[in-house]
Amino acid sequence: MDKKNIDWENLGFGYITTDKRYVSNFKDGKWDEGGLTEDANITMSECAGVLQYAQTIFEGLKAYTTEGGRIVTFRPDLNAQRMVDSAKRLEMPSFPADRFVEAVEQVVRANAAYVPPCGSGATLYIRPYMFGINPVIGVKPADEYQFRVFATPVGPYFKGGVKPLTLCVSDFDRAAPRGTGHIKAGLNYAMSLHAIVTAHANGFDENMYLDSATRTKVEETGGANFIFITKDNKVVTPHSDTILPSITRRSLLYVAEHYLGLEVEERDVYLEEVKDFAECGLCGTAAVISPVGKIVDHGKEICLPSGMEKMGPTIQKLYDTLTGIQMGHIEAPEGWIRVIE
Repeated sequence: MDKKNIDWENLGFGYITTDKRYVSNFKDGKWDEGGLTEDANITMSECAGVLQYAQTIFEGLKAYTTEGGRIVTFRPDLNAQRMVDSAKRLEMPSFPADRFVEAVEQVVRANAAYVPPCGSGATLYIRPYMFGINPVIGVKPADEYQFRVFATPVGPYFKGGVKPLTLCVSDFDRAAPRGTGHIKAGLNYAMSLHAIVTAHANGFDENMYLDSATRTKVEETGGANFIFITKDNKVVTPHSDTILPSITRRSLLYVAEHYLGLEVEERDVYLEEVKDFAECGLCGTAAVISPVGKIVDHGKEICLPSGMEKMGPTIQKLYDTLTGIQMGHIEAPEGWIRVIE
């Protein structure tokens, strides 16, 4: 199939309308059969549940072209399960995991001309999402829902690629204990917007959020999990019930242990010990891993030994190994890569 005439290597992380998207509706206690549509617009009541009470969840994953020329996705079954978990927390009907994966495949296949070529640095970003669509004026769950999947070609999430980022310790809280920090709900991201705009206005790339209960422990940023490397080369990631369970983070920990032979540890990470780490990175679907060079805690600078010029050596190995698995030149664990065509 001929690819679209797009400047793949200079794509930003933005929305470009593609040809097809998937839609399925929940009504009278069941999902309809769903299918593809060319219509990118949504029509709903002014009183729709999603507009009144933010009853919406979403996922994010990618399709890309491997070195062998195949179009693939990475562990979509985990995105499907995470969306099931998110739906339960917001009292929404779960969209079946097998149908989720099938819908993703339909959308990628229908938009294959938008999947960037291997080596371009771009990918096809896939956004499954669900929301309450019928009128709701009292505070309660909606009765009807719409599940949709669209795709859009994107470039790197952070401009400048792998240039190390500068973070600030945020004065805002991302999530509360026993709240919704562990699910991928739109409301979590809405509350982060003021914090990220504030960080950018002050010259920082991202926020470091601390736990809201004690404000002593590292949690995550607005859109990625943390991963740290100790000076004796151990891979450490924060543990918390209010952290989103990143699929990329889980994959990196597996790669660290089983491919690179590194010791891994998921535990409480205290802000006071960040200065003692050798490397730091932010991991997630959009960026895979972005290195962190400096963290500023209210004027006090924490400079990572890996510096501000490039990824540290261990984070670089993690990045190279995971992307190598995704691109097809390193053998993947069973079930990680799903071939579309």
